[in-house]
Amino acid sequence: MTHIPSPAEELRLIDTELRQLDARRSQLLARRGWLLATMDAARSKAQAPVPPPSGPEATPPRVQNVLLILGGTLLTVAALAFTLVGWGHLGIVGRSAVLGLITVAALAVPLVLTARGLRSTAEAVAGIGLVLTVLDAYALHEVALSGVDGLGFSAAGAAVLAVVWTAYGLLPGTAELRLPLPSALAAAQLPLPLWALAADADAFGFAAALLATAGFTTAVALRAARRPVLLTAVVGACGMGAGGVLTAGALSVAATGPSAAARAAALLVLASAIALAAARRASAVTVPVAGLLLVAALGSVPRVLLPTVWTVPVYLVCGLALLAVWRVPGVPEGVRKGFAVASGVVQAVAVVWAAQLLAVVLPGALAQVASPWSGVPSDMRAAVTGELPWVTHMETAPLVLAAVAAVLAFAGHPWARPAALVLGWAAALMVPPVLELPYVVGLLTGLGVTVLAVLGALVVPGTAEESGSAAEEPSFFKGTVPAVPTPLVLAALAALTSVHVALLALASRSATLAVLTALTLLFAAAAWRAPHLAAPAALAYATALTCAIGAAAGWEPQYTALLVLTVPVAAALLAARLPRAALPVEVTGAAAALLAIGLTVLDPPMLALVLALCGVITAGTAIRPDRRAVGYASAVLFVLATWVRLAAWEVDMPEAYTLPVSIPALLVGALRRRRVPETSSWVAYGPGLATTLLPSLVAAWADPHWTRPLLLGLAALSITLLGGGHQLQAPLLLGGAVLALDALHELAPYIVQVTDALPRWALPALAGLLLLALGATYEQRIRDVRRVRDALGRMS
Repeated sequence: MTHIPSPAEELRLIDTELRQLDARRSQLLARRGWLLATMDAARSKAQAPVPPPSGPEATPPRVQNVLLILGGTLLTVAALAFTLVGWGHLGIVGRSAVLGLITVAALAVPLVLTARGLRSTAEAVAGIGLVLTVLDAYALHEVALSGVDGLGFSAAGAAVLAVVWTAYGLLPGTAELRLPLPSALAAAQLPLPLWALAADADAFGFAAALLATAGFTTAVALRAARRPVLLTAVVGACGMGAGGVLTAGALSVAATGPSAAARAAALLVLASAIALAAARRASAVTVPVAGLLLVAALGSVPRVLLPTVWTVPVYLVCGLALLAVWRVPGVPEGVRKGFAVASGVVQAVAVVWAAQLLAVVLPGALAQVASPWSGVPSDMRAAVTGELPWVTHMETAPLVLAAVAAVLAFAGHPWARPAALVLGWAAALMVPPVLELPYVVGLLTGLGVTVLAVLGALVVPGTAEESGSAAEEPSFFKGTVPAVPTPLVLAALAALTSVHVALLALASRSATLAVLTALTLLFAAAAWRAPHLAAPAALAYATALTCAIGAAAGWEPQYTALLVLTVPVAAALLAARLPRAALPVEVTGAAAALLAIGLTVLDPPMLALVLALCGVITAGTAIRPDRRAVGYASAVLFVLATWVRLAAWEVDMPEAYTLPVSIPALLVGALRRRRVPETSSWVAYGPGLATTLLPSLVAAWADPHWTRPLLLGLAALSITLLGGGHQLQAPLLLGGAVLALDALHELAPYIVQVTDALPRWALPALAGLLLLALGATYEQRIRDVRRVRDALGRMS
């Protein structure tokens, strides 16, 4: 009879066949891929292009230029050697004839070469001809004009060579050459400075010669069409102009009278005019330079007429005057921007100068920390300087900052008004020490600035667009600097000023209490509008106030700590009422609590009390649903309080410290396993058991008596039995390990006695027998270990 398989068996057979087909298909696809890759590699190797032979390393034009430069250099060296060495072998006629013929030939040959299209060769020969003209001038001075002053002859020779080279470069046959005209312009830089040196001109005359040369070169640069001429003109104008400006600036600084200052100012005005004329080609660079030179010129004469303290304000006024071009119609945009940049540079330099005084005023208040309540200073200058000297000739620094702040207030850019606020704030802090106002007036001024900053932070809108000033912003400033939130700047200024005033108030006990009270109330009032910034500040000053009250009352630090703890209590209450500022408020309260703990470190009973009170505060905070994790900190604080109290009672048993922790931990673990049965025994009971067992084990090993080891052994045995009965890993292993170590400690003396009684060869013999036994029953021991491991693994 034919066997007909059941549906299940037939399905199994079909699945087997399909798996075999899939495996065979995978093998065939892999073989097909390998064959295709092999054929592609062979085809690519057969069709690989043969690399072309490498070309020449040097092109013909490059070779030609190298040869021409080398040849021209050699001929120039030969001409110099002939002029300097072989000159004396010929008579005057021969000398003149030789040099003249060579020079004429060298200058004439380029005309023929350019006509035939040999421009590179013509350039090289023309260069030789130009060098020969210089040698001709030298020969003329040595032969016919040796009595003429060398500087004067050099000035005249440079002028003649400049004219000759210019005429030669403009000839029809040499107009295409690039060397004559730049050489002529370079030679034209020398006549006036050399003439000034030859005429023994003073620094004013020499600077005028340099600036006149720079003006001429600038005019050439404005009309130059060829790139070589333009580059030479730019380099010459910058070099001569820089020399003239530096000389004129030195004359302006060294001037002691109006006449000398006026002459230096005239030079600076000339330099400014030259830079302004060059704006046709480079307005972004030369116009700011022109503005700065104009400021230096305008401030020269008033500087020598006014006292030294007014020097920076004079130049600042001149720099601010440059902004008037924005109101003048028809002024090019480039000039407006350049003058604005120059004015900004002058204002920045003035602010940096004034900031030196701020660097004395702000850190100077820190001197009061070293000697608090030492007495009321004579005035505010003495309060901020202490033993340090006062910075002289800076009494106008507040005026400088106020002027720049006023300009920025009307600039219209979003970053300008915050900057103006910062400068105005700095000026206000400088006024009391500069005017040597009374100490109380200085404190009131600081408090007033703090109040204004706090009110401004609460009232002023956050962006310049809200105030409607962004539409008046000049196009030059648009988008250059990102906006800064004004309330944030005001808040920072309020915090910094409050710290400054609080430090200054440390000079007097009554001032300290009054200022800290005022600051606490001020920031507490502002906390309802800006809790994330004002509330932490109010708590910080309240902490300082409580410390000051305790010090003023003559309390010891540990008793002042109890007063400081009112701040963490207030922080916990505020955090519940101000959820937006909960984190910074709680951080400030935690810092105050740490301060209270630090004040009681030297008094253990009071430290225990403070730790317990901190635990109460954190426990109250943990009631909130979003602060459940704070409960762990509360437990730690309570435990620490208990330990400190026990230490104060001179309790030396570790169980007194560990059992108050272990018992609650074990109870919490039991509740956790009841709610979540899959919780591991290591998580539920491990920490609680280890907290007591391990310190007690260490104490038992160091205890010479039998009571502690006996009690520890009984406790470890009980825990081991409970762990085995309930199939719990943590109690079983921890209890068993402690029990074994405790028993080892008790048996250690007897083991030592037995060891001493045995001969020395007994221990190695016993170790050898043990190893032989283990080796013979190795497989059985492995199976036993695996069974123990499986049994433990089945425990929770």
